[in-house]
Amino acid sequence: MTVELVDWQLMDDAPFKKNAKYADLYAIPETWVGELIDGDLYAFPRPRSTHGRLVTRLGQQLERSDNERPDGWIILTDVEIWFGKHLLVPDACGWRRSRMPEMPDVATFRLAPDWVCEGLSPSTARLDKGRKREIYEKAGVEYLWYADPALHTIDAFAHDGKGYKLAASVGGDKRVKLAPFTHAIDLAKLWQR
Repeated sequence: MTVELVDWQLMDDAPFKKNAKYADLYAIPETWVGELIDGDLYAFPRPRSTHGRLVTRLGQQLERSDNERPDGWIILTDVEIWFGKHLLVPDACGWRRSRMPEMPDVATFRLAPDWVCEGLSPSTARLDKGRKREIYEKAGVEYLWYADPALHTIDAFAHDGKGYKLAASVGGDKRVKLAPFTHAIDLAKLWQR
């Protein structure tokens, strides 16, 4: 099956296909990321290298320090997670080991993570901060971060039982601790090219 791409699919957060099913994910180009939201398929080209490097380095810093402790975390990037009828692919996410003692060998997860980080890019920022945020909030994802490689910032939100509240907005090249993690991350390493 050949997929024709039109300009709006590259620049907008409009659905790639309405009334989609999981099988429709196989119709998008292999180098794209697809998500099912409200029954529609959203598909975007893989992020630029600065975005990918940011997410990779963030995951490395978080996993290295907390991975093996009993009260630690399982940190993954670009995994499919079902949130009810929605299939999302957070840039980075984590589960407390108290909720997921061992990582299962699965293609898609059904257990909502405790923490999600979305790396912002022009093509996905509105969807990340809009409908996806609502889905994470409803599913009870306790912590949500937005990392912006262009602005060199992280906005960290915490769920207070009613919704997300901004807990911290950090940037630059300092070392910072951001909930829910117990150790500082080196922001400068996230932005390096």
